[in-house]
Amino acid sequence: MDVLSDAVAVMRTGRPHSSRTVRSAPWGSRFPPSEGAGFHVLLQGTAWLLPPAGADPVRLGTGDVVLLPHGIGHGLADRPGTPLTDAVPAPDGSWPNDSDRGPVGPADTLLLCGSYQLDRNRAHPLLTELPPYVHLPARVGAHPRLRAAIDLLGAELAEPLPGSDALVPALLDTLLIHLLRTWWLAERADRSTGWSAALGDPAVTRALRALHADPARSWTVEELGALGGLSRAAFARRFTALVGRAPLAYLTWWRMITAGRLLRSGDLPLRVVAQRAGYTSEFAFAKAFKRQYGTAPGRYRKGLTDPPAAAGATPGSSG
Repeated sequence: MDVLSDAVAVMRTGRPHSSRTVRSAPWGSRFPPSEGAGFHVLLQGTAWLLPPAGADPVRLGTGDVVLLPHGIGHGLADRPGTPLTDAVPAPDGSWPNDSDRGPVGPADTLLLCGSYQLDRNRAHPLLTELPPYVHLPARVGAHPRLRAAIDLLGAELAEPLPGSDALVPALLDTLLIHLLRTWWLAERADRSTGWSAALGDPAVTRALRALHADPARSWTVEELGALGGLSRAAFARRFTALVGRAPLAYLTWWRMITAGRLLRSGDLPLRVVAQRAGYTSEFAFAKAFKRQYGTAPGRYRKGLTDPPAAAGATPGSSG
């Protein structure tokens, strides 16, 4: 898998949800903070995005898309002063779908909204460096793949057919990738550091692909630099400047993130998880894992965390 696919896959948990809703003015919805990410697409009409206090409202027009990658609480309304009503999802995280409401009037606002469940303990900087919200205004001829994904999802929600239960989650995954791609491609030209720039650097991208394809391999900085035709020193400087970690530090971090996903998503023996993370010793793996997550691999698999140390205690001390 490539870096973007890996970054999304490792954070994803559960099942994504989406809904098609119709609103007639005056209307306003308040969305609570969440551990996941969400999006809103205006298929028809206008609306205002109301970020948390301190940020200005953002006017949205037909075709505009907003991605909220960090699950911040926010409002959505026909105008900034409209009172907001709490939007309450179902226990499974889904939202009410108005596909059977009937014809949509010309004065109505038609929304396509969705949410993704994410594990923030396995957050990749590709996602964590995103701003609180990403606004992608509609422009004629812009982002054709993103628009195609929106059209397909909207049509499936408006008129569910046999196979929709399998198709909608796949379309939601497709939409998320296109949203992220669109933002990073737009940002790349304006940034000289960070992951937008890293994904646009051929030498760094080749090294990242290699690390993600085979994290268990005992890579050297020389080998990674050679993939992009750079010397060890030149590659190390460039990688560290763009990614924010030295090459082998990033490899160690990614191994632990991969191990966390394997522990939570299956029942592989600890020995196998350690090997896939590049460790021949279960003890060495467990020690490195606890440094990253603050708890032992077995406890992490069960969803447990270690209790905080008593005040004044030092690691390894006994009471």
